[in-house]
Amino acid sequence: MNRLISLPVSVLLLTIAGCGKESDELPVDGRDFDGEQYSEPAPYTGRVIDGYLKNARVWLDMDGDSQYTPGPFVYELPSGRKVTLFSGEPTAMSGEGGRFSLDTSELSLDPEVGPDIDPRSFPLYALALPEKTLEQTYRGDVPVLRAFMLSAEPGVRNITPLTTLARYRGLAALGPLLESTDASLSGLAGINLWKDYVLAEDDRAHAYARAMARFMASQFPDAYNDELARPDSDGTERYLSPQSAFLLGISLVRNVGDVVAGVDSAVQGSYANLDVDLVDLPEVPLELSDPVLLTNQRIYAQPERSDTLPANRSDLLISAELMFDYSEDGRLQSVSAEGCLAPSMQEIARLVNVNGYMAKLSTQWLPEVSLSPRSRTAYLDSGVDERLVFDWAAGTARFETGTTCHLHEGIQPGSTELGGNPEITYSWSLNGGKLAELVARIPQQTGTLTRALEPLFSSAPSGFPGYRLLEEGVELESLAYTGAFQGCAVENGVDAQNTAQVVTGYQNYAFSGYEPQPASFNGGAWEFDVRGDLNRPLRYSFLSPETAGLGNVDADRGFEWALYYPAGSTVTSPGGTPNLIREAYLKSYAGSRSCGREFEGVPSGVYARVDYEYRNLSEYLVERFE
Repeated sequence: MNRLISLPVSVLLLTIAGCGKESDELPVDGRDFDGEQYSEPAPYTGRVIDGYLKNARVWLDMDGDSQYTPGPFVYELPSGRKVTLFSGEPTAMSGEGGRFSLDTSELSLDPEVGPDIDPRSFPLYALALPEKTLEQTYRGDVPVLRAFMLSAEPGVRNITPLTTLARYRGLAALGPLLESTDASLSGLAGINLWKDYVLAEDDRAHAYARAMARFMASQFPDAYNDELARPDSDGTERYLSPQSAFLLGISLVRNVGDVVAGVDSAVQGSYANLDVDLVDLPEVPLELSDPVLLTNQRIYAQPERSDTLPANRSDLLISAELMFDYSEDGRLQSVSAEGCLAPSMQEIARLVNVNGYMAKLSTQWLPEVSLSPRSRTAYLDSGVDERLVFDWAAGTARFETGTTCHLHEGIQPGSTELGGNPEITYSWSLNGGKLAELVARIPQQTGTLTRALEPLFSSAPSGFPGYRLLEEGVELESLAYTGAFQGCAVENGVDAQNTAQVVTGYQNYAFSGYEPQPASFNGGAWEFDVRGDLNRPLRYSFLSPETAGLGNVDADRGFEWALYYPAGSTVTSPGGTPNLIREAYLKSYAGSRSCGREFEGVPSGVYARVDYEYRNLSEYLVERFE
């Protein structure tokens, strides 16, 4: 998986004819003259601006990790040769008027080693320190109350909230603001993002910048802020990962439209008289660990050369695609489907137990599919056909459908379009932070059908509770674990080190309901691969008379899911776990099997295949831009 932090930076340089000798004075817009050469003793100068910021930590980020790197620091030249900067990355504290001067003498190299290192090749960072950095205003010096971090593209020597916006728009490969179709950014379209707006007396740009700084401070990690507030802190402490810093910048890009709108709505007369502290800004929690999240499922459940399931797995056509939508803190907001999804109360219950934060589930979103042939028909018509939307603050969710995929479950679409009254409304209650009850209310022509799921945590393996499912107070089905988790030794002849999947543990359960059950359906158990750090569910079985009763489904033994994962040699992505499903197959129940065996290969005759796709949160957020 490609790391987003390696995205190419859009370096925006201004070409100005008639350059003269070098000067310590910056152009108003803070960018260097194209082709300007630095003499050996010249410092690298610039300004830190919210208003002008004094006592801010400034550094030249030569290693691309978004944090100051102390010496000795080894830098690799384009030729491959390495040089040591004993003082570390060039750094300084800003002074009066926000001015800073970086000592770049160590960037001057012996010609036999290589050409001098040009400081304009690297981005600048500035860190405002709580109660130490001073914003210089017409009222005097005002201490910054909460830390925030600013950045500027290579070659840009004004470091401001606006240059931070420009830099991260470049990292996200977004075009110029003038070309943006986002109406919320129209207020920024005529502003030079690189200039010294204080010197230029651009009150509107200044108001926007101060509001952006306040927004960035609201997302700055509390622990890092507290560290920087210590009396002995000088801003050189390392805390953020490159991904964390990237997420902070990307969140500014995502929310700047709301920040600008808040400023514009608060202005009464002149931007110069606006009290930015009174502007209503968005409150956006941010998950800086950059977790790996499930973003797509592709479901193949329509046979190409027959009318019934199961079918050969190579004969299955795609029948649905599910898209998972998250907020900046990694909380699931909705699941949208082209084709039909199968809303699972058991899976909603698992998600509620982690308060919607998908990454807290070691194995994310166990598979559920609709085997209705109408799913393929809906999928072939462009657009979203079904949607499951969560309201975590209210403790509710709603399922909307414009299809007839769920008639066999008593779920009737109110319309062929989404956005009306939901076809199912979910609500839940908690007890001690855990789910107590999940209730589904399904409108019917004669009233409302109510189903309730009660979790059973006794003896349950972590993350996979049992349950009781009731309809109008009468139990439909239940899954109750019996006894403790059982580990087992790997069978002779199985290479425990190199075999992709081995059953090394199981948890028995009793599945009740839908009497009389098929005679062959017995010995229910979750099978796991728990070698080393693994905790991978491999197989589990269930009954679903409604699905088995579909005209295109031949099922009289029950169902089971077989789950497959990346090879053991695959490196787990930062922010992820080794327990993320790669693909899953729905097949006929195969009965109990021995523990310690090598897990079966991919089955040939199946009802459905589900392919999983994941992204780091930072990747996901960038992909959701215009």
